[in-house]
Parts: sequence; structure tokens; C-alpha cells
Amino acid sequence: MMICVRPAERDEAPWLQASFDAVMGWKKPSAYFQSVIERGAAGESLLLIALADSKYLGHCKILWRSAYPGFREKDIPEIQDLNVRPNYRRRGIGGRLLAEAETRIAARSSLAGIGFGLYADYGAAQRLYIKRGYIPDGRGAHYGGEAVVPGASYPLDDNLALYLVKSLQA
Repeated sequence: MMICVRPAERDEAPWLQASFDAVMGWKKPSAYFQSVIERGAAGESLLLIALADSKYLGHCKILWRSAYPGFREKDIPEIQDLNVRPNYRRRGIGGRLLAEAETRIAARSSLAGIGFGLYADYGAAQRLYIKRGYIPDGRGAHYGGEAVVPGASYPLDDNLALYLVKSLQA
């Protein structure tokens, strides 16, 4: 299988939305891909897609200016929303998407950032990021972008995250 990883094009947004919604087992908000591609046209982000024989396999996006304070304060671009079709996982597609994202980030920054949720649904991503050399940024867990307070309770949902960084220098 020949895999191509490249930036999404503006006219692909409806196709990406339909493809994602049809194969992932859950749906993105309406016009999600259109919004991400528009932000890319404004220079805020970059949406990378993985394809084989014109078939959607997965995607990730780069935010050039992260909302997470630990990255924003240091101008560390953030990789977000890594998704690979369930029936194509464990074939290196996630790694290919990350490698392309890291290459593009390296042209602007010596560091890449990434975050993940703390429950089991993120287990494969957690393992992949660590294997690729990402380490915790040392600021602890965050909820909705804010540092968690010791002793406080937080829902174990997508907003509870740990952030990691990777040096892109040789």
C-alpha cells in the first residue's frame, strides 16, 4: 500500500468531513474540516492528510500558535487531532503523519509539542508519542488549558491532558 501524506486542499473539506464521519465510528462537528482548512489559509494551522489510492486513512493538524500556555509562551507549534482509521491502525500511518508534521515544524521551530488525554482511549497515542521521543513538558496535567490544582477533582474527559515536547534538532 502506497501511503501519501500531504497538506489538505481547500476543496477537499467536504470529502474529508464525509470520509471521517463514515469510517471513524464517531463524527466531527459539522464543517470541522472546512474550519481547519480556512485557518490554514490564514496561516494559523496546517492540516495534513494520509491517503492511499485516494482513500482517506487519517489526518493531524499543526497549530502554529498553540492555545496551551506552556507552548504559546515558548512559541512551540502544537500537533493536534491525530486520527487514523481504525482498520488501518498499527501500520505506521500515525507515525508517517507525525514525521511529516515534525518536518514541517522543524522549518520554523526546534521543538514540537503535543498533548494527550489521560484515559485508555488515548493509550495508543500515549505510547506512540513516547516512542517517538516526546517527553512531558514538566508543567503537569492541565484541564481545559489550565493547570490542575492539587487536591481538586476534575472530570476524566478529553479536557484533562498532559503535554509533551520533542526536540527536533539533530
